[in-house]
Amino acid sequence: MDVIEVVDLTKDYGHGRGVFDVSFSVKQGEVFGFLGPNGAGKSTTIRHIMGFSKPQKGSTKVYGLESFSNYDKIMGKIGYLPGEIALPEGLTGTEFLKMMADLRGSQQPALKDYLLKLFKLDPKLETKSMSLGDKRKLAIVAAFMNDPDVLILDEPTSGLDPVMQQTFIDFIKDEKKKGKTILLSSHIFNEVEQTCDRISIIKDGRIVSTFETNVIKHNENKQFEIYFDSLSEFNRFAHALPKVRIVKGNVSKAGIRTMNEKELKVVVALKDKDVNKLTELLSEYKIKAFKQVKFTLEDYFMQFYREDKDFGGVKWKKKSKKQ
Repeated sequence: MDVIEVVDLTKDYGHGRGVFDVSFSVKQGEVFGFLGPNGAGKSTTIRHIMGFSKPQKGSTKVYGLESFSNYDKIMGKIGYLPGEIALPEGLTGTEFLKMMADLRGSQQPALKDYLLKLFKLDPKLETKSMSLGDKRKLAIVAAFMNDPDVLILDEPTSGLDPVMQQTFIDFIKDEKKKGKTILLSSHIFNEVEQTCDRISIIKDGRIVSTFETNVIKHNENKQFEIYFDSLSEFNRFAHALPKVRIVKGNVSKAGIRTMNEKELKVVVALKDKDVNKLTELLSEYKIKAFKQVKFTLEDYFMQFYREDKDFGGVKWKKKSKKQ
């Protein structure tokens, strides 16, 4: 069953801004990743799913209800975490959470207290004096504290430190085990790769790829780093490349990615079925090290964004050593 449906969603703000013919669905019990840099169209799509904006073309539905005309019904079914946190001033965190619980008509104090402890948040602080990280934590507690079956999370860990980011990821894994339906919009590869069953990549307001996360883990395209024993062996391999292309054509079709004379390193990309051909070729040379480079979600993503110089002004985040 599709809990969230987006069909040919279009909202054109002009000058190439907006979303264009965006289509995807999120099944019941699935964690679906929506991956792209800031400005790619993630938040615009989510605002339409939430019923905050009316599509120029296409539709968005939650539980079969068209979002814009059923805004009030949808809000009661969803835990929503916005990308930009705007909390009312003059309230403490405790007062804000009470206000949100009253609006939803749902009180689960035990769950609320568990979330406050998990994310190490003191709700007695006034919202105006909270740090960006504390505001994000408060919004997370507000989104999850009534135990919704559907969660729509827009850049959920923005502003959190690496330890809290991992705490959130582990929490999402637990929610996933409970059968929650989650749409997670992010530009953090580690966050998406650890939690999501399927992923859509959005670029310039258009979906450029939708795939199962396991496809990345079991990708048939492999990449290897070869370190030669000496400069003479490195050069011998380099000089043999024209011959390699003829005799060992399958290796060369995949490609010699880079050659670094200073490090005596060559990076080769090829498919699973050609690994034996590569090892046979390398048996003719003195090799210091030969290792596989893990293919990641970031590698796949960069195939779509490689030509961009600044990726929309976002510094892409790799997995932290602290995580």
